[in-house]
Amino acid sequence: MKHNKKRNVGLIYELFLKHMSDCLVEGRVKDLKKATKIMEKRFAKNTELYREFRLFNALAQSTVTNTHIVASILTEAKAAARNYDIKKLNSEKSRLIHDINHKLGDSKFFYRSIPNYRDLATIQLAINEWRKESSCDIQSLVEYEKQIVDCLLKEKKEVSLSEEKARLNASDSNKLVLQIMTEKMNDRYGDELSLDEKEIIKNYVLYSNGNHKLLKEYLRKKKGHAVKILENFESIEDNDFLIKKVDTVRKRINSLNTNKINDKTIVKFLTLTKLINEIKKTGE
Repeated sequence: MKHNKKRNVGLIYELFLKHMSDCLVEGRVKDLKKATKIMEKRFAKNTELYREFRLFNALAQSTVTNTHIVASILTEAKAAARNYDIKKLNSEKSRLIHDINHKLGDSKFFYRSIPNYRDLATIQLAINEWRKESSCDIQSLVEYEKQIVDCLLKEKKEVSLSEEKARLNASDSNKLVLQIMTEKMNDRYGDELSLDEKEIIKNYVLYSNGNHKLLKEYLRKKKGHAVKILENFESIEDNDFLIKKVDTVRKRINSLNTNKINDKTIVKFLTLTKLINEIKKTGE
């Protein structure tokens, strides 16, 4: 049966995570905030979309070892799927698709690779069939449910109840961005960014939207820490060439204005972090 990926709530959520991870790593803060606002609005707790996502997430993320429990889960999932306002749900999905197409400005949004695409497609197809009740395609539904059972029995990364609750209950953009960063960033980009660079980007995203005092304090500490690293290196290094590089970097650090927070300032911090790491590697 044909699967419409644009109306698959679980798949759309994963695609949003990938889009937002790209924005985060590439420093496209405005695009990231735009995406988080759409997520916050469209996946709000009072929506049918959020209710379906919770059901979807339970089927996609849970790991069950007892086949009897699997049968019980499917029974509850069927009842839940039939208990939604379908007209309202379809309208909410249409508005979400409209936002993606007209507000994100990401032409490759729907074309990113999702490792568990087949599982996510099967779950959505099953949910759609469950809602048809007596008019459902029995043969297809049997196959979908078999695949969902396999998915539930498949071992997955263990997630504690508190972590899962935080995932579902995250209700402001900062929490959502932090969740995305911790779950996706390291897995996708590995060592392309240093820990220091990731930390700078994270703090800029979390604190630039309103909490300027905390962001300025963080950058001041980062600036002081960078100067100390250079001083320690200088005290043990006798290579004149490297000492000259240290002086150049120190002057650039001292010239940074931590009271003026914008994209250019953050880029300067990232650049200086790279320079410091290069100096440290050269001296090893």
